[in-house]
Amino acid sequence: QVQLVESGGGTVPAGGSLRLSCTASGITFSDFHMGWFRQGPGKPRELVAAISRTGDRTSYDRSLKGRFTISRDNAKVYLDIVDLKPEDTGVYYCNADRYWLTFGDSFGQGTQVTVSS
Repeated sequence: QVQLVESGGGTVPAGGSLRLSCTASGITFSDFHMGWFRQGPGKPRELVAAISRTGDRTSYDRSLKGRFTISRDNAKVYLDIVDLKPEDTGVYYCNADRYWLTFGDSFGQGTQVTVSS
């Protein structure tokens, strides 16, 4: 069973940047597409970015492209966020799936991002 551990969140001022990291265990990492989700206060969880198992394909929520960059290496998946805005506040989760953009509902504990105005 996959275990996902997110880290890198924190409280940052608007305009700042963060790098979130996610480690997946219990799976062969290179066999899985990875995604980052976020859940803002009072909002449903939404997919913000995804990257293919080989890293050669990415997908972003259109409203976030340009500020969010997803990447991966042999062990982790990352989400770099620049020019943070208060509306980026929320809990960020990663997810893993064998099939592109069909992520299941297994998430880690998430990492909190709070953007102060």
